[in-house]
Amino acid sequence: MMETDIAVGSGLKLTCSRDELVGRLTTVARAVSTRSAVQVLLGVLLRAEDGRLELAATDMELSLRASLPAEVEAEGAVVVPGRLLVDLVRLLPAAEVSLEHRADEGSLRIECGPASYRLNTYSAEDFPRLPELEALQTFPVERRALLETVSRVARSASRDESRPVLTGILVRFESGKLVMAATDSYRLSVKETPLTGAGPELEAIVPARALVELGRSAGGGETLELGVLENQVVFRTEGVTLTTRRIDGQFPNVQQLLPDAFEHEVALPRGEFLDAVRRTAVMVQRNSPLRLRFAEGELTVSAQTQDVGESRESLPVAFSGEPLEIGFNAEFLRDGVDSVSGDELVLKLISPLRPAVIQASGDASWSYLIMPIRLAG
Repeated sequence: MMETDIAVGSGLKLTCSRDELVGRLTTVARAVSTRSAVQVLLGVLLRAEDGRLELAATDMELSLRASLPAEVEAEGAVVVPGRLLVDLVRLLPAAEVSLEHRADEGSLRIECGPASYRLNTYSAEDFPRLPELEALQTFPVERRALLETVSRVARSASRDESRPVLTGILVRFESGKLVMAATDSYRLSVKETPLTGAGPELEAIVPARALVELGRSAGGGETLELGVLENQVVFRTEGVTLTTRRIDGQFPNVQQLLPDAFEHEVALPRGEFLDAVRRTAVMVQRNSPLRLRFAEGELTVSAQTQDVGESRESLPVAFSGEPLEIGFNAEFLRDGVDSVSGDELVLKLISPLRPAVIQASGDASWSYLIMPIRLAG
C-alpha cells in the first residue's frame, strides 16, 4: 500500500497553534489502528518541513493526512502514540504548543504555557510508506452529493470480514450521475444522485468505513478532489487527504436483485411508522422477527419473544385485498425506514417469502431492499 519515503532528521523542533493542532490531530488520529500488534500503527507520524507540520496515520486499510503552519526550527520526523497524543493536546491550555523530538532520549517534549510533557516515541523509519500523491491527477466532485449518497447506503454494508467485497460500497460515476450500492446479503441500498458537472470515469468498490470516515473529515466547501491510483482511491478536502484501498472482487448485480413488479405498494407516514417499529422492537430478542400484518385499512406491527413478552401496535393504512403477514429483522427494518428522506414512504411487497423494497414517496432514486424472515406457523 505504501510508497513514499519519509525524511528523517536528527529531531524536529517547532512551535504551532494549539487549536489548529487539536483540529488536525483529531481528524488524522481516526486512522490510527485500534487492534494492530504492530506498535508503530498505533501512532501518528509528525513531520516538520518547509514551515509546516504534517500529520499522518494509517491502519493499512485507510490513511489520513493533514498539515498546519508551524514555526519550524529543525526539520525531522517522528511517530508518537496517537490516542495518548490526542488526549493530551486536547487538555492543553489555549496557547502555542512547542514540540521537540529528542532522538537521543527517544522522546517528544511537549510544552504549552506552564504545562510540560514527555512522550516516548517510535522511529519514523518504521512507519509505513504512504502513497506518493504529488503527481496524482484529481477531479472535482460535488461534496454534498457524494456525502449524502454515502449516508443513504452505508448502513447496508456488511461488517463480516470473511466476505470482503460486501464490506465495501460500489461507487460508480456515470454520465451526469453518481450511483452507490451496498449490501450485506440480507438487505441492499442503492442511491442515484445527479451531478451538475462532468465526473470522472470510475467504478470501484471502496471500503464503507473509509467513505463514512470521509463524511466526518470532509469539513465544508462545495467540492472535494477525487483521484485514483492503481489500487487505491484518494479524496482531498480542505487540507485533509484520505487514501483507501480498493476492494478486489465482483460486486453483486444490483439490477438483478431488485424485483421488477410488486403485488402491493403501501404508503406509510414515515414518522409514525418509525416510532411504531422502534417501540414494538423493544420485545425483539434472540433473533425473533418483527411482524407486519396488513389487513383491510390497517397495519399491525408486533413482536413476541418467548419467556419475555410481546408488543403490538396498529396504525391505519391504505391496504386492500387478502391479509398479508411478513417478518423482518427489526434493526434492518428500522435502518431502512430511518434512511427515508421525506415524510412519507412506500413499502413495496410481493409475498411473505419475497424481498420487500422501501422507497421515499415519489422518489425512485433511492431503494432499500430487505429480505424477509420466515414466520413460524
